[in-house]
Amino acid sequence: MRIVAGRWRGKKLADVGQGDAAAHLRPTTDRVRENLFNLLQNPTYGDPVTGARVLDLFAGTGALGLEALSRGAAHCTFVDDGNAARALLRENIGLCAAQGITKVFRRNATDLGAARGPAFTLVFLDPPYGQALGEKALASALGNGWLAPGAIVVWEENTPPILPAGCELLDQRRYGGTVVTLGRVTG
Repeated sequence: MRIVAGRWRGKKLADVGQGDAAAHLRPTTDRVRENLFNLLQNPTYGDPVTGARVLDLFAGTGALGLEALSRGAAHCTFVDDGNAARALLRENIGLCAAQGITKVFRRNATDLGAARGPAFTLVFLDPPYGQALGEKALASALGNGWLAPGAIVVWEENTPPILPAGCELLDQRRYGGTVVTLGRVTG
């Protein structure tokens, strides 16, 4: 696993090894990340990455948030409640020397609580597949003021998710067993 583009292009991230089934570590592949960011940074969506405040829910290794930072995002807050994931995440933040532009929260992404600080303009959701956790996390982020109006939502699942009220569907693409859904916060 590596950073695909930007200032850390080619940076090798910590090896997940066999992974941790209990932690549901399933990093987004380099190919899917490359396609996803090419889609985001085309003129259709106005480049929501450059200068973004990024929220990476179910962050795992942090590959999505770190890729956004490498491509010009201003800040990324990573949320994960798994010990194995947070250890890998901290290692990857160190490898990229990104400590000054990141925060790591040990928190259940489906119960975020009230936001403290400015709202986020780009959110990644990569929950364990097939458990309806993405729906709960997005509802929590929307309901507790974590997301700015107009924020872009990037949601990875194994089946096409349905965006909740307050979000509009922008695009949906399938990459093998992964479905990437792009949405926008409308209110």
